[in-house]
Amino acid sequence: MSHDQRFKNLICDYPLQALQFFAAEEAAALDANVRILPVREEQLQERLGERFRELDVPLLVEWPDGRREALLFALEEETEGRRFSIHRLAHYCLDLSELFATERVVAVVIFLRDGQRPAQLNLGGNRHRYLHFHYLACSLYDLDWQTYRDSDNLVARLNLPNMRHPREERVAVFAAAVRGLVTLEPDPERQLKYVDFVDIYANLSEAEREQYQRDYPEETKAMVSFQSRFEQRGIERGIQRGIQRGEAAVLLAQMEAKFGPLSDAIRERIEQADAETLLAWSTRILTEDSIEGVLGSESVDPD
Repeated sequence: MSHDQRFKNLICDYPLQALQFFAAEEAAALDANVRILPVREEQLQERLGERFRELDVPLLVEWPDGRREALLFALEEETEGRRFSIHRLAHYCLDLSELFATERVVAVVIFLRDGQRPAQLNLGGNRHRYLHFHYLACSLYDLDWQTYRDSDNLVARLNLPNMRHPREERVAVFAAAVRGLVTLEPDPERQLKYVDFVDIYANLSEAEREQYQRDYPEETKAMVSFQSRFEQRGIERGIQRGIQRGEAAVLLAQMEAKFGPLSDAIRERIEQADAETLLAWSTRILTEDSIEGVLGSESVDPD
């Protein structure tokens, strides 16, 4: 999973806390009464076409009592500053402004690494400046982890390993992030999901992991619990996937017996289908007279 996808999941799972951390100065007035909705990707793809990137995370913030207009946050993550394009971001924000008929657009860019990047964009001639654009930059590498080590904002706690800290404090940073996850997130599935986030960005060495086990026994117990759940879920998924492969093999044999050799595209679609879909197709093959009838109209090869 890429950096972009991890941060997209984090923002979509904890939108209010993400805004309060990544865009603190703009989100100061937000509270639990606002509605924060990730904008649907298919809606953006339809209206913005190729200009839309699936890993951008626009959030629509609405006050139900009508006191304010909708406020649109466009968040994106850039691992390296040199990859960042302020022109693309400005274009994207203008597209969002037009799409949602609002001038209340806040652009927030999350940086994991240092690098040269433009802070603003000015377009104009000798006499006038006709367009001025800038954005909020959340440079995680420049934040002191000690400032957030006891924060009750889960998004901040999970990002402790991405903040500035001496190498000799890496184990303490990791422990504080795990402690935050265990104490602030009651859902076991979410805990399981984001312990991986913390582990990846902490990137402890074997020696540091041994130090962690010695110095933080309570947090280590939590990690052991996570690990056992990881292993159990992996076993369950492996069993389920094995069952699905068996069901797919049976359906492929039935399809070939009834319709003859199948294209690679059809075979791949059947092999990747989930259990519910395979069951539906296995039922349809008893009565349908074509591949299209079994799998649906999108199954027909274009040639």
